[in-house]
Amino acid sequence: MISRTRILSVAVYAALAQSAGAQAPPPLAAFAAHFATTPVKTPAAAATLTATSGAAPDAAKWKYFRIGNSADSSAKPRPGFALMGGGGQQQPAFRFLCELTNGGDFLILRANTDDDDAKQENEEVKALCPLNSVATIVFAGRDDSDDPQLLEIIDRAETIFFAGGDQSNYVRFWQDTPVQDALNRHIADGKPLGGSSAGLAILGEFSFSAMIDIIHSPQALADPYSNKITLSRDFLRLPLLAGVITDTHFAKRDRMGRLVVFQARILQDGWANSVRAIAVEENAAVLLAPDGSAKVVGKGPAYFLEAKQKPELCRSKTPLTIAGITVHRTPPGGSFNVKTWAGGSGDDYQISAEHGQLQTTGSNHGVY
Repeated sequence: MISRTRILSVAVYAALAQSAGAQAPPPLAAFAAHFATTPVKTPAAAATLTATSGAAPDAAKWKYFRIGNSADSSAKPRPGFALMGGGGQQQPAFRFLCELTNGGDFLILRANTDDDDAKQENEEVKALCPLNSVATIVFAGRDDSDDPQLLEIIDRAETIFFAGGDQSNYVRFWQDTPVQDALNRHIADGKPLGGSSAGLAILGEFSFSAMIDIIHSPQALADPYSNKITLSRDFLRLPLLAGVITDTHFAKRDRMGRLVVFQARILQDGWANSVRAIAVEENAAVLLAPDGSAKVVGKGPAYFLEAKQKPELCRSKTPLTIAGITVHRTPPGGSFNVKTWAGGSGDDYQISAEHGQLQTTGSNHGVY
């Protein structure tokens, strides 16, 4: 069961309690945890496995697609992380992960995806660089995360990549399951890891889990406790991203406002005394080395935010007011260090929200 302190969603629970005529609502987190663990019901599907993998248990709904060598590699991968902002032009980031894989087995994890889409991504990754194999596991529900055969596939992979899609499925299906443990073993063993779009959303200590729906910046700024703002924490133990929340498709989808709200909520609700954020533009990526050095590649910038002050005003159905959030904007080809939280190129400015309206100081290019 997901920890009762990990999901934040105030307005949805208040509405439920009010409709039930409750005099005093039970703890918010108990409802949020129950909501977060409710699995998405999907029809059973037979797993597709290689000849060396054996047969899936009768209860398994997951599917497995693999191309390349059916025998597992004994390659020694190198550590590193690819933080991709989504979009279909991520070849530099995939090549980075392929190089770290060192000719081994590259495993993609995703949920509720068409078979053809899963097979196509396998082919696209395999075409970019020499690998022993490229495989995809498609999860259908939370029960899949208890399957020993599936866990063995994860443990044997040199590189793991989280595909785009719906990050709420990843939190529902994986958090507080053996899959979460396997993923954290992968990280602790110094193996490469990456994610794009929804796959990047889950890489930080904190994440926007989208348990109800996505939220846009104007909605979030107008009501920081909207029922659509569901935040999670403590999924992956990736030390370089401790105290960090991520966002994707950033300027393309105008997400600065909602990211500021996410940071404000983390501070207001006492999850941290300061919170950092890494936001990556669509078709761009942050390539992160174990020493904390990062390079931005692709067709857009990345943004590194830090909030150290609690918001002046952060409550339900009231526009947000928060000041003093620093931003470093790193262009393609630029560098940043997440340990020192300083950039070698790019520009610095500050952003604030005043009664739900974003304002900047020191920027000659507006919010972005």
